[in-house]
Amino acid sequence: MFIDRVRMTVSAGNGGDGAVSFHTEKYVPNGGPDGGDGGRGGDVVFVARSGLSTLQAFRYRRKFQAEHGQKGGTRKQYGRSGQNLELDVPVGTLVREAETGHIVADLVEDGQRAVIAKGGRGGKGNTHFANSVRQAPRFARAGEAGDSLDLIVELKLIADVGLVGFPNAGKSTLLSVVSEAKPKIGDYPFTTVEPGLGVVTVGDTSFVMADIPGLIAGAHTGLGLGLAFLRHIERTRLLVHVVDMSPDSGNEPLAGFDQINNELASYDPGLASRPQIVALNKTDLADPEVLRQTENALRERGCPVFPICAPIGEGVTALIQAVAAAVQSLPPVQLFDPEKERTLYRLETGPLFEIKREEDVYRVSGDWIENLVRSTNFDQHESLHYFQRLIRRKGVIESLEKAGIQEGDLVDLAGFEFNYYP
Repeated sequence: MFIDRVRMTVSAGNGGDGAVSFHTEKYVPNGGPDGGDGGRGGDVVFVARSGLSTLQAFRYRRKFQAEHGQKGGTRKQYGRSGQNLELDVPVGTLVREAETGHIVADLVEDGQRAVIAKGGRGGKGNTHFANSVRQAPRFARAGEAGDSLDLIVELKLIADVGLVGFPNAGKSTLLSVVSEAKPKIGDYPFTTVEPGLGVVTVGDTSFVMADIPGLIAGAHTGLGLGLAFLRHIERTRLLVHVVDMSPDSGNEPLAGFDQINNELASYDPGLASRPQIVALNKTDLADPEVLRQTENALRERGCPVFPICAPIGEGVTALIQAVAAAVQSLPPVQLFDPEKERTLYRLETGPLFEIKREEDVYRVSGDWIENLVRSTNFDQHESLHYFQRLIRRKGVIESLEKAGIQEGDLVDLAGFEFNYYP
């Protein structure tokens, strides 16, 4: 089965906790704190591999977790960092955030790597919190949580030219004639149930051609197979529109041509504006007058038109030469602008915490708050004092006062509850 779209959850490793430790050695009194830092959590990395053609490996397994960092040790020993989790995907894989639709990565070259989820930083050991006043801190920082993302992973074939048209128009036959591709071909609709790729060579020029199956009226809404495979022509520089000219096709050629273009525009307006070359196929069965009228009407619209009979190769050479010349003059289609996407994420960076009032409780939440609470030993005076100073310095108390908190009100700080007294 051709799997070209999956939903998955990836989680990077959490950072290891910092250690609380004090130096002990014979004949060395009052050695001081020596707790080491925790190790960094492993990243989740996608790697493009040319030897893969589908996302079959992710069909049954949808959750992936990188290794967590280890806790810091005594004598200022760092905890071991978690190993990265590398997931191999086909070249042409596009990765989006499921909730927002933002593109995270577009892997278009063999061996290209993209860090999808970053591991959390390790927590600092107690050696970092010693000063002239607090010489023996009995607390350390917990490791930060790694990124966790719900993803939509799509395979969009790397092809220069896309063959579009109604089922049974002769797209697969044309692909088999001009390349070494061997698609299954039969005289009935929806013969092709997965996109096919072939390399076409014209002189010193070569390009990749893709056969996109299953386009019918309403394909962009999910009818037929078109919606499942339209994504595979998003990267193409040029479309070759194959029109069935045989009387048995059941479609009036010009009406069918417009119908397919309407489906392309409904799926993605950019596809409708993609350069097209029209191949009027099955000319051996066509009515000569209908063929002449169709050819003239399309030329009046500015479309390059080539009458062909794909099974016997008639007219195919001229068509492919025109396609090769057009491909050389067209730039690659860019689906992903890294600078733009980085700007989007930078603008959406959230605050350290969020305050919500629920009845008589002020709830403070956020990754930074959760990490601070996990790092604090509330039964230990120094740790509690550090916690109190930090939430004041970071503006938590000020924000609660702006939210209208009154003396005695209950505060839930990421699960730690206390009554507010200024």
